Amino acid sequence: MKKKRRILGIDPGTAIVGFGVIDVCDGDPVFVDCGCIRTDSKLPMPARLDLIARDLRKIIREYQPDEVAVEELFFFRNITTAISVGQARGVILQTAQAANLLIHEYTPLQVKQAVTGYGKADKKQVQEMVKTILKLGTVPKPDDAADALAVAICHS
Repeated sequence: MKKKRRILGIDPGTAIVGFGVIDVCDGDPVFVDCGCIRTDSKLPMPARLDLIARDLRKIIREYQPDEVAVEELFFFRNITTAISVGQARGVILQTAQAANLLIHEYTPLQVKQAVTGYGKADKKQVQEMVKTILKLGTVPKPDDAADALAVAICHS
């Protein structure tokens, strides 16, 4: 039997950061857990970024991943959204680096291609495939957690 690898997938955001944890045993991804880090939009951005970093450190301590897979920023029509998500990604990458984790980054196209076999799959198709691949009874909720699991599966 091969060594088990634990992967933490992350779907970055400012209001919601999705996370998904899988183990890979003999090439097969196995669901461990998923969830979200939520920040209050009333908080100033530095406080929100600090909250993301603190909660991500707790998640890393709890699940002890070997590697982290993070979705790359894709084009946003709203530049303000792109900047804030970029700031959140920076905090996520720095927190993973500080924990001495191997970091891998994937575009949304790469994630969709890996999970569904089709780079232009819609959100629902990706979520259904996450459910199928991980042999879950239902699609993981919220969407951000399912997206993070898709990133982890992509890396696996």
